[in-house]
Amino acid sequence: MKISRNSLLVVVLLVVCLAIFVGRKYYWYPITNKDAGADVIVAFGDSLTYGTGAGRGQDWPSLVSEKCNCRIVNKGVPGDTSSDALARLDRDVLALDPQIVIVGLGGNDILQRTTPETMFGNLRTIIDRVQDSGAMVVLLGLNGFPLASSLGGEYKALARETGSVYVPNILGGILTSAKLRADQVHPNAEGYKIIADRVYDKLEPHL
Repeated sequence: MKISRNSLLVVVLLVVCLAIFVGRKYYWYPITNKDAGADVIVAFGDSLTYGTGAGRGQDWPSLVSEKCNCRIVNKGVPGDTSSDALARLDRDVLALDPQIVIVGLGGNDILQRTTPETMFGNLRTIIDRVQDSGAMVVLLGLNGFPLASSLGGEYKALARETGSVYVPNILGGILTSAKLRADQVHPNAEGYKIIADRVYDKLEPHL
């Protein structure tokens, strides 16, 4: 079977386009406010954002800040559920007029047996309000969290539906390794380094 020169050229172009698409970490869905800038970046979450389990400056927002040479304001509050975070959204996030907000919530909802409908409803409200302010959202998936293995698809769907950058399974392989965790639900310093790499990988194209 002969392949015409034009057909071969089309195939080559498709392969090149696919390589560019994957290599630059582009998404197959549009990202809302993707050109917002990066003057003010806020990490909004719970103890996993705060850095519980590691020393000062070893939390993932600090590590990502070092990697990208940019300032990231850490607004992680240990114990926060999605409802708690929503209640402080104006004060801790929107008042800072951020261009990028990294949202990492859900762990405490899962531990407290909050229904997925309530949790993802709160997350959607947080994302919608942040995007309405003009900022881009980076959503962290917690399907590596205890009791959350079935929620990865819902985090991914929420990211797609809202046009958020998605970082899947930030805890994958961390809490199952004694060398990477401080306790059953928190990484140690080495574990946070892995999270930082995963977040930076998705954030860097938008800086």
